[in-house]
Amino acid sequence: MKPLRGKKQELSDTKRQNSKGRGFMSKILVTGATGFVGKQLILSLLERGHEVYAICRIRGTRVFSDDKPNLFYIWGDLRNPDTYREIPQGIDAAYYLVHSMSGIVANLSDTEEQVARAFVNGIKETGVRQIIYLGGIINDERALSPHLKSRLLVETILNESKIPTTILRASLIIGAGSASFEIIRDLCAKLPWMVVPKWVKTPCQPIGVQDVLFYLTGVLLNEACYNKTFDIGGPEVLNFKQLMQNYAAVGGGKIRMLEVPFLSPRLSSYWLFFVTSVRFSLCYYLVESMKSSTVVRLDEIQSILPHTCLTYRESIISAMEQTSSHQLVSTWMDAWDTEDENPDIAHYIETAKNGGLKDERRVPIKASRDIVIDRIWRIGGETGYYVFDWAWYLRGILDKMAGGIGLNRGRRDPAEIHVGDSIDFWRVLVADKKKGCLLLLSNMKVPGKAWLSFQLVENGTGTYLVQTALFQPSGILGYLYWYSLYPIHCFLFQKMAKAIGKA
Repeated sequence: MKPLRGKKQELSDTKRQNSKGRGFMSKILVTGATGFVGKQLILSLLERGHEVYAICRIRGTRVFSDDKPNLFYIWGDLRNPDTYREIPQGIDAAYYLVHSMSGIVANLSDTEEQVARAFVNGIKETGVRQIIYLGGIINDERALSPHLKSRLLVETILNESKIPTTILRASLIIGAGSASFEIIRDLCAKLPWMVVPKWVKTPCQPIGVQDVLFYLTGVLLNEACYNKTFDIGGPEVLNFKQLMQNYAAVGGGKIRMLEVPFLSPRLSSYWLFFVTSVRFSLCYYLVESMKSSTVVRLDEIQSILPHTCLTYRESIISAMEQTSSHQLVSTWMDAWDTEDENPDIAHYIETAKNGGLKDERRVPIKASRDIVIDRIWRIGGETGYYVFDWAWYLRGILDKMAGGIGLNRGRRDPAEIHVGDSIDFWRVLVADKKKGCLLLLSNMKVPGKAWLSFQLVENGTGTYLVQTALFQPSGILGYLYWYSLYPIHCFLFQKMAKAIGKA
């Protein structure tokens, strides 16, 4: 992991010669670095030879599993002034890609305002030359959802900063791993018949993530784009009903919809939440925004950066191909959901080591070490948990009913695991294949914190799989939760350990 080479690093020239001789590179700051767009943007910037500073809220997380030349990490909360002291001097441009959609909050605009103002105050000290913000298309400021209102408020704060600012407004972003794509995919795959609200006829202008990246990189340090707001979208205006019909047609199927006037946004959000893989807060804010038209109007960017965007069907086909070949660079799941004030992977790992309640199963492995590790690395998702998958499925339903994320989230890749990945309702903290060690942190709605670990150990009699479920209870409810499920855990975890280690 590449650390910063020094705080407040002074640069005599903000454009420096790339060490590989590929021209000049700029010094770019990216917030929201682990998000769906953030990861892909960073990859595009690195490929163009830029030096990138990625801000990640969870200390110890990484944008990519491997080291990338010219990629540096800054860990911290954007609301904390100390975070900005880690940013070096001479930043050429800063991308603002953060939002507060990980949970339903009554004061969404207040939260967004607090983060945006802290960002503006902190980033001024770096001498930044440009701020680039990706927001949402706004056709009517008088009838905005809380989500779009907060986006408009952020635009206002950034524009008032007196730092040259470029605003890119997009409708639905379609790409492998995007929340919009996964909602449409899941609905069409699971519901050939569906009841839909009347606002499915609201027009929008979806755009492929490849085209979003084109514009995000095209406006970078482009003075013709300073202090301007642009709408970006694909070549077609479609309503949400047509989006699903087109997706079904690409797959050779057909979807039938019955429109009704009584489905409220909240009821529709719950419906999407239980049917799709996307968390409730995202469903809620997306549904609220679907009531507003998001069609390109501010199209001046076409004269500055002429570009032919993919059609909706082309974007869908591209996303399908990447998904089926497991070539996902990023997904909406990559951003962590945590309410901890100073989240740190090392803290979560240390807390797991220090105990609480635990159920440990030690079984001799009868298969080869490589086979057992491969089984561990494939756990969850489509592979399941090797025994009583119906019980895990039921647990996922109960978690969703309690407001958790359930099992629908799946996993990014069927065989590979990296630190920070999500696996159903788990988050990967440790993934050391050489040592045969995997540690998962639960994101389930439980009265406490829970972990599940797998470790291969050797002694004089052979190799053993040590599988441990750990729980740190929160109050009396936590103890009641653990001990009420303990008989089930004893039976289920023993069977699972044996199944993983069997011949």
